[in-house]
Amino acid sequence: MAVGKEIRGKIKSVENTKKITKAMEMVAASKMRKAQDRMRAARPYSDKIRNITANLATANPEYTHPFMAQAKGEAAKAVGFIVVTTDKGLCGGMNTNVLRLVTHKMRELETAGNKIEVVAIGNKGLGFMNRVGVKVVSHAIAIGDTAHLDKLIGPVKVMLDRYEAGELDAVYVCYTKFVNTMKQEAMVEQLLPLSSAQLSADKDSLSWDYIYEPEAQTVIDELLVRYVEALVYQSVAENLASEQSARMVAMKSASDNAGNVIGELKLVYNKTRQAAITKELSEIVAGAAAV
Repeated sequence: MAVGKEIRGKIKSVENTKKITKAMEMVAASKMRKAQDRMRAARPYSDKIRNITANLATANPEYTHPFMAQAKGEAAKAVGFIVVTTDKGLCGGMNTNVLRLVTHKMRELETAGNKIEVVAIGNKGLGFMNRVGVKVVSHAIAIGDTAHLDKLIGPVKVMLDRYEAGELDAVYVCYTKFVNTMKQEAMVEQLLPLSSAQLSADKDSLSWDYIYEPEAQTVIDELLVRYVEALVYQSVAENLASEQSARMVAMKSASDNAGNVIGELKLVYNKTRQAAITKELSEIVAGAAAV
């Protein structure tokens, strides 16, 4: 029964695949919990330094850091993107969603006459940007399951230096924000220049001022560095938590689909086997009647 043997082979193959996807689901669930803890631990610091730095955009008019200065308009006409993706696949449409959003934003800026430069964090984003022909000025891959700032700030500093030198009009950070286990949201946020939009939204347009020690320039310069580092780290931490959640959901879906396929193949196998037995019985009866 060659057909039945072929179906048994397919069932065995799908069962092996189901074992792999089930194991990957369990591994992703374990890693997801740790990634979520790291992401949630970094959120309060990231939110606080974002608010303080937004307040500084209007608090000290006598000194304006280059990160706070709005683009002059005619000089640079170039925009930088920090694109955070995963190093590995098998995490559903997570990378596709953020890359689609980034591509749409890039087309808008290119239509307005801007050139695009990219810092790629993650192997998937690096490969995509190389395929579509976007200029990649630096990249960071093999991040692992835990984000380390020393691996991230080096590639990002290339773009920050170009912005500080006036070669870029703006810098955007693009990543996947963790909402909950079942939902992750692709984000494109303006990192530089810093505006007071968060201040007006959160503090009802109240004006803030500070007493600086030793001096405003030193404090603001150091704070702006911490601001960029915190937001880059937070975006990577959010992306890692989203990656493990998306992979767990994708592997669970794959395991469920494999179970459905196995059920359908077993049904086909049983029908084929029953048809073969019926045919043999018919031949035996026909032969006996002929004798």
